[in-house]
Amino acid sequence: MTLSTQIHPPKAGPAANLPRSHAGPTPHTPLRPMWCCRADGQHWPCGDARLRLKAEFGDNPVGLAIFLAGMYYEATKDLYHLNPHDGPSPTDLFQRFVAWGPYRKPAVDLPTTAGGS
Repeated sequence: MTLSTQIHPPKAGPAANLPRSHAGPTPHTPLRPMWCCRADGQHWPCGDARLRLKAEFGDNPVGLAIFLAGMYYEATKDLYHLNPHDGPSPTDLFQRFVAWGPYRKPAVDLPTTAGGS
C-alpha cells in the first residue's frame, strides 16, 4: 500500500484593507502586488499607515500583531512571485511588516569583549 501525501498551498491571509480611510480620498492601504502605499507611494506600511493601524486596533494589540503577520505572509508571496531571484530578504520584510508592531523584542545584543574594541 502506497501512501501519497498532497501538500496543499496555504490559504490566503487577511485582506489588505486596513487602515480604513477616515479623511482624504486615498486610503493608506497597500497596492498589491508591489506593496506600496496607495496614498503616498512609499513601501507599505508607510508611516501614516503605521500610525493609523495603531489607532485603529487601539486596545487590541493581539489583533494588530496577527494582522501584521498576515500582511507579512501575503507580501512575501507577492514580492517573491514578482521577483524570485533578488527580492527583499526575509529579514527586511520582517522589519518592514512585523518588527515595528506590538510584542516586538529588541535584537539580541552581541557579547562584548573585555577591555578591547
